[in-house]
Amino acid sequence: MDEHLEEQLPRRRRKKRKLRIGRVIFAFLLLFFIAISGYSYVQYKQGKAMTAGNVIDPGDFQGDLLDPQDPTTENYLLLGIDNDGSGKYRTDTMMVLSWDQTAGTARLISFMRDIYAQIPGYQSYKLNTAYYLGGVQTAKETITGMFNIPIHHYAVVDFDNFESIMDITFPKGLEIDVKKEMSEKIGVTLTPGTQRLNGKELLGYARFRADTEGDFGRVARQQEVIQAVKNELFSLPTILQAPKVAGALQNFVQTDLTSKDELTKVLTVMAKRKLDLETLRIPVEDSYSFTSYRHAGSVIEVDLEKNREAIRSFLASQ
Repeated sequence: MDEHLEEQLPRRRRKKRKLRIGRVIFAFLLLFFIAISGYSYVQYKQGKAMTAGNVIDPGDFQGDLLDPQDPTTENYLLLGIDNDGSGKYRTDTMMVLSWDQTAGTARLISFMRDIYAQIPGYQSYKLNTAYYLGGVQTAKETITGMFNIPIHHYAVVDFDNFESIMDITFPKGLEIDVKKEMSEKIGVTLTPGTQRLNGKELLGYARFRADTEGDFGRVARQQEVIQAVKNELFSLPTILQAPKVAGALQNFVQTDLTSKDELTKVLTVMAKRKLDLETLRIPVEDSYSFTSYRHAGSVIEVDLEKNREAIRSFLASQ
């Protein structure tokens, strides 16, 4: 055999072995991708099937344009609604979440529901009546107009669905430090101490107001629940639940985002495994007083300039 040919044979064998190893690695990666995609799809469908029929109609929505100088920061209007028995809904929870996707920071602003609000197209009334009168767009215009906050997207959840969302997302519950016994008008009895609360218990904890703190205490507990959600969000069990949660949110939460947008945003947050969350309550201290109107009952009158400045400073800290 030609000596030159003999020298080439080992090289060709080594090259073939490298090619085969490369093909094996590629095949494993392809199978892994298919498995993950299949798992995510099945989980998404399971989550969606678990919540079929739980649909709410918040009406039309027109979000504000993103700031061209800060296009990665989006503000979400988050509303928790409750049926008053007539088929009409008021908002027990009103928040604006400002999320800087590049920095991984989020600022959460909670609005007291009894704020005396200038509702566009209607008589001034309590802030929680804006949604009742004109749906999500009227709620958005009221908060934007009063507090100078641009709102780009929204999410509305019926409190009847809140329990299921928590149970699907966090099967073992969320850790909460319950500071006092709570039972009046919340459907559960909570005792003092640090414990893991299920969906029904979390809803009761967040809605309790039968004490001297009233709605101020309730808003603080709502923010506490949000912080607990954030603390558990990056645990491995929660990450594995992400596709199923996205499927559940498709029916449980009404939003202007598409299914693809929802899943992408959930996975984006979880992939970073970090979210710096700060909270603010409106009205801030020393910026409000209590009064009463015949048509609206007991309300909170707010100093708009003080609260607008507090919001501006809070969001600028991102």
